[in-house]
Amino acid sequence: MASVAVPEEMLIPSAQAAAVGGTYPPPRSATSAANYRKLITHMDLLSSGCKAASWLESMRASSPTHLRSVSLLPGAQAESVESQWKTRFPSALSKFEEITAAAKGKKIAMFLDYDGTLSPIVEDPDSAFMSIPVYFLNAFLVFLCIFSPPSSVLPLFTDLLLLKMASVGFQMRAAVRSVAKYFPTAIVTGRCIDKVFGFVQLAELFYAGSHGMDIKGPVNHPKHKKAEAKSILFQPASEFLPMIDEVYNSLVEKTKLIPGSKVENNRFCVSVHFRCVEEKRWSGLAEQVRSVLADYPDLRLTQGRKVLEIRPTVEWDKGRALEFLLQELGFSDRNDILPVYIGDDRTDEDAFKVLRDRRQGIGILVSKFPKETNATYTLKDPSEARTLTFF
Repeated sequence: MASVAVPEEMLIPSAQAAAVGGTYPPPRSATSAANYRKLITHMDLLSSGCKAASWLESMRASSPTHLRSVSLLPGAQAESVESQWKTRFPSALSKFEEITAAAKGKKIAMFLDYDGTLSPIVEDPDSAFMSIPVYFLNAFLVFLCIFSPPSSVLPLFTDLLLLKMASVGFQMRAAVRSVAKYFPTAIVTGRCIDKVFGFVQLAELFYAGSHGMDIKGPVNHPKHKKAEAKSILFQPASEFLPMIDEVYNSLVEKTKLIPGSKVENNRFCVSVHFRCVEEKRWSGLAEQVRSVLADYPDLRLTQGRKVLEIRPTVEWDKGRALEFLLQELGFSDRNDILPVYIGDDRTDEDAFKVLRDRRQGIGILVSKFPKETNATYTLKDPSEARTLTFF
């Protein structure tokens, strides 16, 4: 049976996943006959030509230029849509007092997406370096002032301000390093750990690569005296590695004649980037991906920002990685913890949902476009934080 783009809520837990080393976390739900029938019905509906059309629409929907573009609406309607979105998902900066009250007396744990959060979205994924405009530093300074008691944040604020004044071309790496001195900090990304570590180059962080399917702890843990975190290594989909390599090699061969396409091996998942592919070629690219996945029913397709991602059919995502890290830090059963997760991609929604369901923590979506989210707050553009930095 061919693999299809299956909605997340229809996924059936893989029996193989339960056999992977480690007992955390237990499956959220057992495989049910109802879910199976729903899945089969969905596969039937997406047969042949309908399937390709569905994938093409998914690619368009995952592309920022197609995300409910308010600019294409009539003036009054556009203003109404944006106003409603801001009411439902207010700016984190406009809710300064509200967030400060929630953070009072809490211990902070920072979780950060990489692409689009610590690095700008770029055409070449191999060029997503951490050297970015200074307004990202400003955003971090604002967040730290919001989420931390003045006594604990003052030395950090001073360090960052001195570094900022010393260099106009400030490196985000210095900001993240300083944050990690005071709070447990994790990079949660779809990238493989080796690649994102090559960009970040900070051994004191936690890294959850491949959408959380590859988790490693700090080599030299900072002074989080009460966190009692330990060096960890958790890979809930290790048995899929040979299969992922096969799919990567097949996709490289299948897509080599599609200009602008790029296939990236992120160890536990394969990413097919189409940011530089002409839209008229998207359907052809989707068909090539479909033809490869037809031979791998144990893999599934998801979409990010102009990227198709092939992952194992295990119940694991950025939300589960967040839960795992909180447990490893000894934070999972405490009510004096404030996890803060900042991300911009649809894959970050799983982490936002965990925080919302826990009713503990703050999810912040970085987006220029009004769209549905499980986050509590939003940032339309990191540069808007610049004005508030000096308040």
